[in-house]
Amino acid sequence: MNVEKVSAETADSGLPENYAELKKEAGRSADWRARLSAVEELGNYPHRQVIDILTRLAESDPVYTVQEAAYLKLKAFGENVAAPSKNKPELFKGITKILLRIKKSLPRNHTYEEFKEKLKKMRIDVYDAYEGEKGEDFDKWLESKWSSVK
Repeated sequence: MNVEKVSAETADSGLPENYAELKKEAGRSADWRARLSAVEELGNYPHRQVIDILTRLAESDPVYTVQEAAYLKLKAFGENVAAPSKNKPELFKGITKILLRIKKSLPRNHTYEEFKEKLKKMRIDVYDAYEGEKGEDFDKWLESKWSSVK
């Protein structure tokens, strides 16, 4: 099948030509910005496959900003969806254990910056989700967690 025919079929189906790429971006667990960007673009195509992706993100994305964007796109499509809750106790089950393991893997007198870099290397999914969720308060939150885990 040639590329022109594939593009024409995709356009005829009501999906964007770059649907496969957007679907992949919407599933990137370690990049909330990519997921948000995919939501923004997919939100222009009221197609069942797009609605399924947006529904999944609205219901279960760890970053509220992504959930809210997906929810708003679904509402604009006329879908009956529940608004996401901003109050989540933990984005990742066992976050304290995760952070403790990382802290213990570092030398005893490590710095906060070393801890932050190790978290980013070892658990980019956790780092990215909390960075997206906490926004400007991310460093303050993470440093507080780093200080308190023993």
